[in-house]
Amino acid sequence: MPETTPHGARVYRSELAERTIRGWCGERLDEYPDLVFLPEITTSIGPTRAFRMPGGPGTPVVVLSGTNFNSALSASPASDMTEERDVYLVDLPGQPGLSCGVRPRGHRAEAYGGWFDEVLPELVDRPAVVLGHSLGAAVALASKPRDLVRGMVLVNPAGLTGAATPPELMRVTLPWMIGPRDDKSTRLLNFMSGPDFRHPVHPFAAWMTMVGRCCRTSLAPGPLPTESLLAWQKRNVIVATGSDDAFFSPARLHGPARRFLDTDLHVLEGAGHLAPYEFPEQVRALVRRAA
Repeated sequence: MPETTPHGARVYRSELAERTIRGWCGERLDEYPDLVFLPEITTSIGPTRAFRMPGGPGTPVVVLSGTNFNSALSASPASDMTEERDVYLVDLPGQPGLSCGVRPRGHRAEAYGGWFDEVLPELVDRPAVVLGHSLGAAVALASKPRDLVRGMVLVNPAGLTGAATPPELMRVTLPWMIGPRDDKSTRLLNFMSGPDFRHPVHPFAAWMTMVGRCCRTSLAPGPLPTESLLAWQKRNVIVATGSDDAFFSPARLHGPARRFLDTDLHVLEGAGHLAPYEFPEQVRALVRRAA
């Protein structure tokens, strides 16, 4: 199988790798009996799979996951929000999951922004809160403001500034990329986690080992164009990050959040880069505020 197509680079290393990832994701999603597999959405960057968790009458929320994460992993923290509202989960094309396994060519953030402009009206017919984590936050910011977006909650967000690349990052990333095993995945995930969420075997280790073996991982996107960010100024946007986020620390985000979005930064004490999975109740409270 070629590594590229006319549309961009393939995510999966082989057809077997693709079946492995998709099978795992399908099995995890099947664990939620109320979750609805929505019809596949045709978009300019490839077929997109989305899912609905029916909930209370509150403002619906649309969840966009971060790099190497997806609806199968986000379903657990997202399911807690159904007491108040419908939850929609979307797999990004070009990330491991159930959407198209090809990354868009060219300016990736711009392509993803246009993709979300296509997808959102296929999901909701009334204003929703968009909850974007890491890459998902950059995708939300790259889209165009519209009446269907009642508010945005951006957690550990890419797009506002470049990610930090401390020396420890390479020490934990390269061994995982060269020979993925659960112990190497755990070291990488512990680097991404807050102090109280570092484990001898991280709960996501098996998934990250599978991703390392089956997929060609992508890097965090760089800062979005200033005009894309300023378009969201004075809109209902909440920005939050973990006090221990190794990529997007409070020090890196305070200035851009104020300068581009005219908003203060919420610091989640004790959280790392995986804040939605570490502190789901605090993130849920931010969604409540945005709604």
